[in-house]
Amino acid sequence: MSTYGVVGGGIVGLAVAREILRRGRAETVVVFEKEATLGAHQTGHNSGVVHAGIYYRPGSLKARLCARGRDLLEEFAAEHAIPLERCGKLVVAVDETEMDRFDALEKTATANGVPGLRRVGPEEIKEIEPYAAGLAALHSPRTAITDYVAVTEALGRCIVEAGGEVRLGQEVMGVHHVPGGIEVETATGRTRLDHLVVCGGLESDRLGELTGGPKGPRIIPFRGEYMQVSAAKQDLVRGMVYPVPDPRYPFLGVHFTRRVGGGLEVGPNAFLALSRGRYGRASLTPADLADTLAWPGFWRFAAEHWRTGFTELRGVLSKRAYMRAAQRYVPEIGADDVVRAGLGIRAQAVERDGSLVDDFVIHHTEAVTSVRNAPSPAATSSLAIAEYVVEQMS
Repeated sequence: MSTYGVVGGGIVGLAVAREILRRGRAETVVVFEKEATLGAHQTGHNSGVVHAGIYYRPGSLKARLCARGRDLLEEFAAEHAIPLERCGKLVVAVDETEMDRFDALEKTATANGVPGLRRVGPEEIKEIEPYAAGLAALHSPRTAITDYVAVTEALGRCIVEAGGEVRLGQEVMGVHHVPGGIEVETATGRTRLDHLVVCGGLESDRLGELTGGPKGPRIIPFRGEYMQVSAAKQDLVRGMVYPVPDPRYPFLGVHFTRRVGGGLEVGPNAFLALSRGRYGRASLTPADLADTLAWPGFWRFAAEHWRTGFTELRGVLSKRAYMRAAQRYVPEIGADDVVRAGLGIRAQAVERDGSLVDDFVIHHTEAVTSVRNAPSPAATSSLAIAEYVVEQMS
């Protein structure tokens, strides 16, 4: 019986490792995670939303795997007593200039079979979210919130209970192709494997290249800051209130989201990060910045979208500028009602020509499978991504 390895202790990597064991593809699976805890990066720094599938191009991997993953995740959460609350979402258009995008989004969501989706007007908006404002909205009652770190920890336990191994603090320093398989090199030695699956998140391009894969697409890290709403006003939003997204970008815009642990957050915004793994507001990792600046696609993207970048920068520098956009949707919550909270870093794949990669990207070779792009809704889709990856492996 063969031995498989998975690089990455985030939700996608652990879901893949569990699925390999569930299907009997390997006698054992070894997970390599460079941090001391599971879910230390994107998994542990997102908004906790379980997406219903509103935004994604019909027929794309995102659309298909989000729908399947949503159902699998709800089952997994119930089985492992992980909190998951269907609090619902409104995607709100606040003026006539947004209505063409709103109509297009409704067609996309309908084509994706988003359960319970319906279009509502100003009066129904108020019935669902009394303090929200808008001309029209899409109501998605199945959109939910959960604790993705708890999901990740439960996946880790499933792997160990099934005979797998989770190695924390094990950074992959080299991947060597050998006859009939692969060797993974860490500071403690080499591990011989029959097949390796790379789910590196923010390091997916570097790890993919380390295994002999192509240089592109490259990861450009985007930081997203959150605001925490004061206790006095955190109950003004019952579920989630989102803007109509700009289809040019794979970001959903600043929005209001409840958390399963209590409280209400606003965010995230999206601005270039100067580090892939450090979460201070002024964090800089020179090697990460150098990689960004060395990729031709970054400069092409920046040249085309510098005006949007300047707008986002104002929100980074000013809490009032940040909340000015959010107040269009919930006018009663302003800059004086929030404090700066945490931030996350999103791994966004960018092609050499400057285009943003919107769909999941998974590369296969004889001995290596690399998940090269898995942005939102990867957490929602994680269990379905795992099914897809294992089914696609030769």
